[in-house]
Amino acid sequence: MPTCTLHPLPYQADPACYFARLRNAPGAILLDSARPGAERGRFDLLSAWPLQQLHTQPGEDGRDYLQRLRQALADLGEAQLPPGCELPFAGGLIGYLSYDFGRRLEPLPALAVDDLGLPDAQLGLYAWALLCDHQLRTSHLVFHPRLNQPERQRLIQLFEAPAEAPAEPFTLLAPMTGDLSAEQYRAAFDQVQRYIQAGDCYQINLTQRFRAPCQGDPWHAYQALRAVCPTPFSGYQQLGTDSALLSFSPERFIRVHQREVETRPIKGTRPRASDPAEDARNAAELLTSPKDRSENLMIVDLLRNDIGRTCEIGSVQVPELFSLESYPNVHHLVSSVTGRLATGKDALTLIGDSFPGGSITGAPKIRAMQIIDELEPARRALYCGSLLYVDVRGEMDSSIAIRSLLIKDGQVSCWGGGAVVADSNWQAEYEESIAKVRILMQTLQGL
Repeated sequence: MPTCTLHPLPYQADPACYFARLRNAPGAILLDSARPGAERGRFDLLSAWPLQQLHTQPGEDGRDYLQRLRQALADLGEAQLPPGCELPFAGGLIGYLSYDFGRRLEPLPALAVDDLGLPDAQLGLYAWALLCDHQLRTSHLVFHPRLNQPERQRLIQLFEAPAEAPAEPFTLLAPMTGDLSAEQYRAAFDQVQRYIQAGDCYQINLTQRFRAPCQGDPWHAYQALRAVCPTPFSGYQQLGTDSALLSFSPERFIRVHQREVETRPIKGTRPRASDPAEDARNAAELLTSPKDRSENLMIVDLLRNDIGRTCEIGSVQVPELFSLESYPNVHHLVSSVTGRLATGKDALTLIGDSFPGGSITGAPKIRAMQIIDELEPARRALYCGSLLYVDVRGEMDSSIAIRSLLIKDGQVSCWGGGAVVADSNWQAEYEESIAKVRILMQTLQGL
């Protein structure tokens, strides 16, 4: 099998110094583990100048789009990494699936307005990437065998040259405000409760959107937000002049490594406190909360079913249940579900059977998505979708795009939400939806 070529570069703990050199290039994208601030991630991955960009087409079925992605990987061609190399990417697809890509997989109404105009999916096909390994403290350019020698040399010169100038400023032109008033949120909450009592569902992830006019360089906003909210599934995807996706997600959606599958749903949140004793009490309360443990278990069961559609019978396990993960602004309750891909299935089959992630829909999943479309006035776009890569070997990793922002057409949008169940309190859920993104909004307002 053809083998990728590796070119070493000086190790960088922060990928910004490398990504800044190409942040305005076509198809520029960064999957950022946010080291050293975030401790759980190992690799950063960045690239640009894709061989092609694959967008969803009007009326295209989701599984037909996934088949186009599969064909693009086949066209790029199989490749392996040199023996002993643990890097996760050998050339392939990098990009996003919006939450609304789920409309192409499941029967949903078309009630929520599409006022942001973001394609439901956009993945580029890349024949090279720069990867930083924070465990081994190395940085390498990885060249797929298809990439020609002049292009390899151009990239080597780009990354060995002095760094680019700092980003231009980014500013909000007005404070960020929610699309829903507290009264409107309560009305949606009350409707969820009626659906729960009627037996339509037993958990709904209810979200509200915050927006403001803005101007300037989105990369400046990303760097400022990364400094205060380092999370292991961060990412930046260039969409055009002064337009980008920015994500600061703590949550893995699905990883496939040597056909082993893992998903890590987050369900259950408490705010951090500046007082250590109060902070410890908040964490302990989350770990022992019957309500949060029940919500988490509902989603674990949903995801066992979702990945079980693609995994070998009997291989699905729950090795981790109700663990605590802490971030600068919140504590989270996290579990892990694992399995092994069945013969004849691949990472894209898994996406088709499992997207969007159950932790951000509710349960049962399809009915929850239908209720969300009824009660949330605008489509979610990137929020609760995924940033991901799928390489030519079948390796994949993906996030749940929570704590995410879209900067487009002179406007910045972000979203916050949480799970509503039968014993939820509307004021507590409303405050939680704001608490989850408060650090993002306050940071932008301070630029």
